[in-house]
Amino acid sequence: MADLFFIRWWRRFLALSNDSVAKALGVAFLVTLVASILVSVAAVTLRPVLQANQQREQQARMQEMLRAMEGMSGLLSAESLANLNVRMVDLQNGTFAVGMNPAVFDQRAAARDPALSIALPPEADVAGIRRRANFAPVFLLPGPKTPTLIVLPVRGVGYQSMIYAFLALEPDANTIAGLTVYDQAETPGLGARIQDPAWQALWSGKRLADESGDLRISVVRERAQGPYEVDGVSGATRTGNGVANMLRFWLGDYGFGPFLDNLKAGRLDP
Repeated sequence: MADLFFIRWWRRFLALSNDSVAKALGVAFLVTLVASILVSVAAVTLRPVLQANQQREQQARMQEMLRAMEGMSGLLSAESLANLNVRMVDLQNGTFAVGMNPAVFDQRAAARDPALSIALPPEADVAGIRRRANFAPVFLLPGPKTPTLIVLPVRGVGYQSMIYAFLALEPDANTIAGLTVYDQAETPGLGARIQDPAWQALWSGKRLADESGDLRISVVRERAQGPYEVDGVSGATRTGNGVANMLRFWLGDYGFGPFLDNLKAGRLDP
């Protein structure tokens, strides 16, 4: 009976004049409903494809950075890249996490989930990210005893966007092998120049901390002096400060600091 009622109602609706307000509103409602359903289905269906494309883009950017590093060409054959280990790190204690699959871990989504992240105290949140996931992936190029290369995913607020980058460290975990920014929305022609290969090349060989262990890496407005400074981008002081603050956070106690301390002390088996 319900089916017959619906059919009779639908026939009466179609029989209404095209000038009828009720028919116009009904058609608009039905079009909106169908469009909403199609958009929702497409969003759910395509989300895994989008995530997979983002992961491939990040991996491509990282491999591009690795290939460009001076002195690394002998290590960065296709076989070496295939041997790049991806491990999950528990950021609270700086140890490798057991039973986690890096291939399905979404660090951005985890940072938004209260069950998988922590709210950062304002005085510690120099990167401006507010929340930090409890776990993060690290990329290690194996060596005879210690990793030949350590690649860390980092993010932080610039002038008008969140900046996402990979930071590559040499075996001492204190010398920068390379920095590549793979996602940002800073001012075109100014802050956006942090993605220029020429500016990113300035980071190679810079040191993070001094002999006492204090983090000193910075982006300066004037010409860089010494091993802890990098030339800023002209007209983009706040973007440069954002990059420096991003590194200071992720290399500190709330970031990869405990992991790097354990790695340098030989307390981890990569």
